[in-house]
Amino acid sequence: MNYSFNKIIKYFIINIEGFIWLFALISLAFTFDTGEHYSFCMFHNLGFKYCPGCGVGHAISYFFHGEFSRSISTHPFGIVAIIILSHRIITIFTQSNKPNYKLET
Repeated sequence: MNYSFNKIIKYFIINIEGFIWLFALISLAFTFDTGEHYSFCMFHNLGFKYCPGCGVGHAISYFFHGEFSRSISTHPFGIVAIIILSHRIITIFTQSNKPNYKLET
């Protein structure tokens, strides 16, 4: 299969959402809880102690590290978020690989 550089770029642009979600899950899988660290969370940087988004992120990270009870206690919807995001990633990539889906040149 001879792919031109333009087709590869178009494939990436068409599937950008899938690549973003995939990168997010992979980065959470390699994140370790080391206590105090820099956070991109707006609420954390403003001094709030609780952020539901951070709870889901920590729950996903704990799940990928095999700490299932800690994951559920941090945020009960962390595992649900993994399932939903995994389904979305698979859907995005399979939609663009259908035979009638054309990458225009």
